[in-house]
Amino acid sequence: MSTFEQQLSVYAELIVKVGVNIQQGQEVVINGATTEIAQFVRIVAAKAYEAGASNVHVDWTDEALTRMKYEKAAEEVFHDFPAWETLKRNSFVEKGAAFISITSPNPALLKGIDPKRIGNFQKAAGQGLKEFRRAIQSDKVSWTVVAAATKDWAEKVFTDVSGQDAVEKLWSAIFDSVRLHAENPVKAWEEHNANLHKKVDILNGLGIHKLHYQANGTDLTIEFNEKHLWVGAGSTNEKNIPFMANMPTEEVFTVPQRNGIQGVVSSTKPLSYGGNIIDNFKLTFEEGRIVKVEAEQGQDILQQLVDTDEGSHYIGEVALVPHESPISLSGVLFLNTLFDENASNHLAIGSGYAFNVEGGKTMSPEELEKNGVNQSMTHVDFMIGSAEMDIDAILRDGTTTPIFRKGNWAI
Repeated sequence: MSTFEQQLSVYAELIVKVGVNIQQGQEVVINGATTEIAQFVRIVAAKAYEAGASNVHVDWTDEALTRMKYEKAAEEVFHDFPAWETLKRNSFVEKGAAFISITSPNPALLKGIDPKRIGNFQKAAGQGLKEFRRAIQSDKVSWTVVAAATKDWAEKVFTDVSGQDAVEKLWSAIFDSVRLHAENPVKAWEEHNANLHKKVDILNGLGIHKLHYQANGTDLTIEFNEKHLWVGAGSTNEKNIPFMANMPTEEVFTVPQRNGIQGVVSSTKPLSYGGNIIDNFKLTFEEGRIVKVEAEQGQDILQQLVDTDEGSHYIGEVALVPHESPISLSGVLFLNTLFDENASNHLAIGSGYAFNVEGGKTMSPEELEKNGVNQSMTHVDFMIGSAEMDIDAILRDGTTTPIFRKGNWAI
């Protein structure tokens, strides 16, 4: 076995044991796997079976076919999400399956495609997967999002090389981001989880009423419900089995009060969304609602995202990541939110996570709304952090305390 194959094997084992923490007899669903990464998917499946999985199901995708569909399919196709797909996802949730999503985005896959087609299908998929998304966002089941290198993605990230050289360079960056080169990667993740939870405990103990963000192009105030909870890294499903939802992860995050955001925020990294790049954009908020969208690149795509439904005009997640996080210090712009959000403070357009409020995992959608948690068919993170960003917390006792100074933790 080559060194690279050994690394793939260790990475796959991390995904299975730390990411979703497979239990004996559990079914596993692998989503988003492109045909280009078939070798890696097989390794992940083998590790899952070795860990006790009863069956591994793989939903394959093919970029050429995806592009072809958007170019040639009938218009009505983009307004419909297959009922059988909805049924399949929901049935796996009821079985308590573990879900592994493998992202390998081509940031320019749908460049030039009518934004309305992309937006219409995003809406249809959001509606069709509403119950599935609710299960994921309340941690009913174990789930994780990971990445695998592909040629088109690698060549967008590393423009100085091409072909297999670019792919190898991207794999190396992925391995670095998930602490694969630690002497004991599993132990390294345990320590990382503990360190993030130290920040979580501090933030939850402060009694934060509002956060005030200030940076070039950003002057934003975000209010929080009294029941909001900061979380980070590891989670537990409804059976109290621990898992790691994102690999990598460097964030601690919570949910804002739906109507409690005022001001202007500017992006600091490109957003890869819907097979397109959105860059240099600014959002203006009044009483929580996005009232103005401006973008130098991808304006139409961004507007389609914000117009997905009423909830997509609001924010569902507030996440803190120091500028000196490992991914940020690597200097690599991944053009993939899984990585780029872990190099920067970020917000998410759309739905909030139920577990970010006290007792939220068992609340109904209506109860979550009463506690300020936004509901939407979409959830899309975008990056706003920088080395210049200052963040102050206005506490419930009326005092103010610094949270970030010059892009890094002040607590």
